[in-house]
Amino acid sequence: MSGSRSFEELVAEAEAVSVEGWDFSWLEGRATEERPSWGYQRAMAERLARASAALDIQTGGGEVLAGVAELPPLMVATESWPPNIAKATALLHPRGAVVVADADEPPLPFGDAAFDLVTSRHPVTVWWSEIARVLRPGGTYFSQQVGPASVFELVEYFLGPQPADVRRARHPEDARRAAQEAGLEVVDLRAESLRTEFHDIGAVVYFLRKVVWMVPGFTVGTYRERLRELDELIRGAGPFVAHTTRFLIEARKAVRRTG
Repeated sequence: MSGSRSFEELVAEAEAVSVEGWDFSWLEGRATEERPSWGYQRAMAERLARASAALDIQTGGGEVLAGVAELPPLMVATESWPPNIAKATALLHPRGAVVVADADEPPLPFGDAAFDLVTSRHPVTVWWSEIARVLRPGGTYFSQQVGPASVFELVEYFLGPQPADVRRARHPEDARRAAQEAGLEVVDLRAESLRTEFHDIGAVVYFLRKVVWMVPGFTVGTYRERLRELDELIRGAGPFVAHTTRFLIEARKAVRRTG
């Protein structure tokens, strides 16, 4: 049990573990997060099963895509971080999917109208005009994204109160507007706030090491005293509670009309 282990032991363990890929299984029993009601991987799998050519952008270590039972005849994934590229390649090549090293900046390394489905789970940046370009007419972009002020109880514990514009960043209505400006029709947009609990300080350290944009430049050395205070808080009051925000967006490229 983590409760019987010291602050130093928990922090040292969380500092030493690898944070490569996008697998959070190390947190099992140490942190919990409610899942969105729409079940992104299942819904993505349903769409991939109907697709003929699909692209998964910012695939991470390929874990989400590798968990899909049936991939389309042409399946491509992009990723920018070298350790993730290696992991995704190992997972996806046996499934017949190609992993392309891409800088996550325009342009996407594909021709116009190359795919009838583009997917992305938790993209850091969405280049809407590029997505519209590589989609075939009638094609679909299907994505689950991080919403505004996600896990900000934890962010603000370390960084202090954030300004309104930072708290509002990644708002789903901004995504709707950007998709429409790129010429896509938004056919579904849903958002949820999901309870997240950190049961020990090791879980906090691991999470902030892995999700590096939450507390930019986070190191245990920089925040040791604040971490020690949070450790005492968790031991005395129970899990640290935050709220993850997620939204689902599905957008379609119009079919060209002739005559």
